[in-house]
Amino acid sequence: MSKKIIAIVAGGDSSEYVISVKSGANVLKAINRDIFSPWLVMIKGEEWVVLDGEDQIATIDKSDFSFTLSGEKHQFDYAYIIIHGTPGEDGLLQGYFEMLKIPYSSCDVQSSALTFNKFFCNNYLKSFGIPMANSVRLMAGEKYSSAQIVESLGLPLFVKPSAGGSSFGVTKVKNGEDLVEAVNKALDESPEVIIEQFIDGKEFTCGVVKIGARKLVFPVTEVIPKNEFFDYEAKYIPGMADEITPARISEELTLKVQTISAQIYDLCNCSGIVRIDYILQGETFNFLEVNTIPGMTETSFIPQQINAMGLNLTDLLTDIINEGLNSK
Repeated sequence: MSKKIIAIVAGGDSSEYVISVKSGANVLKAINRDIFSPWLVMIKGEEWVVLDGEDQIATIDKSDFSFTLSGEKHQFDYAYIIIHGTPGEDGLLQGYFEMLKIPYSSCDVQSSALTFNKFFCNNYLKSFGIPMANSVRLMAGEKYSSAQIVESLGLPLFVKPSAGGSSFGVTKVKNGEDLVEAVNKALDESPEVIIEQFIDGKEFTCGVVKIGARKLVFPVTEVIPKNEFFDYEAKYIPGMADEITPARISEELTLKVQTISAQIYDLCNCSGIVRIDYILQGETFNFLEVNTIPGMTETSFIPQQINAMGLNLTDLLTDIINEGLNSK
C-alpha cells in the first residue's frame, strides 16, 4: 500500500512568517516517514511552492492542491497547517481545504474565524462565564477619546491587534498620552484593535488536543518573561523568558486551569492541537486568548508540554493525521 502524501503547510502572510517556517521544519522532522510521505509546502501570498530543504522543487497547483515532480503528479491526502496568523489561523486556508475535501489538522472555518478575532472570542466566551479582562474595540478610522478609554479601563492597559497572529503590535500603555501611538502600532497589524484592562498576575498556558473520543489536556506551563510582559522577544528569543513545565502551582489550581482549557476547547468547537493562555490573579485564571495553531518549534510550549506528559511528538502527530484521514 502506498504511503499517504502529507503537506506540512507553513509560511503565511503575517509577521510570524519566520516562526511558522521554524515550526514547519520541526513538524516535518517529527512525521513518521515509515507511514507517511511528508512534503514541506511554503505559502506566501500567491506563491505556493514545495521545498526540499532550502530548494524549491515544484509549485502547487491550487486547483486541486497537488504538485508535479519529474513528470509525476503527487496529490496531497492531508494538510498539516502550521501557519501562524493569516491565512492559517483565520479560517481562509481551512475553507480552501474544505472545498477540495482534503482533511486538515486544525480548527474548522467557523472556529478559526471566531478565535482569530480576540474581541469576538472574548465576548463569546464571556457569555459562558469565562473570567477575563474588560476591553473595548476600535476600528481603523474610528474616532475615540483616550481619556474616556483610560477612565473606563484604568492604567496601565494593553493595546493589541484584535485580529492578528500573536505578539506583534502589542503595547503595555502606562500613560494616557501614549495610547494613540500604541493604537497606531496595533493597527499596522490588524484593521481593528482591542484595548484591555491590565490584570496583575502570572502568565500560564495549557495545551489541549482531541483525537477521536480521547481528549488530552497537557501539563500547564508557567511563563516568567524577562521583559515587562510576554511580548515577541520574550516568546521567541532564547533566554528572554523562563518557561516552567509543569507549572509551580497546586494540584487544585492545575486541575482548575486544565478544566477551563478543556471547556474553552469545546465551547469554541476546536480541533487539533490548541493552546490557551491565561493570567492568574489570586485563584482566578483570566482568559487571554486561544491559539489555534500554536508554535511547534523545538522550544515552543506545546512540544515542552508533550515531553512533560511523557508523550512522543511523532506518535501524537501520527494519531492526529490518521484520525483526519480516516474521517475523510
